Amino acid sequence: MKFCFFIIVFFSVVLGIVNGKMPEVSQAALTECTAAVTLAISLCGTICFWSGIMNIAENAGLVAKLSRLLSPLLKRLFKGIDPNGAAMNYIMLNLVSNLLGLANAATPAGIRALEELKKEESAEDAATDNMVIFTVMNTASLQLFPTTVAAIRANHGSAAPLEILPGVWIVSTLALTVALTAAKLLSKVFRYGKKKPYP
Repeated sequence: MKFCFFIIVFFSVVLGIVNGKMPEVSQAALTECTAAVTLAISLCGTICFWSGIMNIAENAGLVAKLSRLLSPLLKRLFKGIDPNGAAMNYIMLNLVSNLLGLANAATPAGIRALEELKKEESAEDAATDNMVIFTVMNTASLQLFPTTVAAIRANHGSAAPLEILPGVWIVSTLALTVALTAAKLLSKVFRYGKKKPYP
């Protein structure tokens, strides 16, 4: 990530010089960092609220009920994983957090899910198929309620911050479908390659 940020900043400065926009780049560097901090603080309330809702849902057993509801689908996606194990529990927490659009709350559960998958599948240096599938699901996640995006729109004066819901549902469903399909197909291709290596 440090390398990515360096490349972004470097090319911003280079393109600013080439296009004669260096004063605008300098002004953005001085002012937008303040705007970023202000935005982060303004989002704290929304993130804390929904994170609290997640904790209440978990303690009330709603997450466990949702896990049982989605268990048949998750068993097909994550083959060989204990449906009542720690890995599946963290996968479910991550999934629910992403459904609510809480990427910040989903990250800790996602990290723990990968750690538990690594233990359960005795993975060493390479990621297993289940780890890849989970990473794909976390990246191209289905969002029913894009909390963070709605909060950003509201903070910027949007009269209807949730009017994007239909578009979010369609795009996130398509993204998740394409990503899972590609992951499944590529896993078969690479597994086939392992069984029958080139001479």
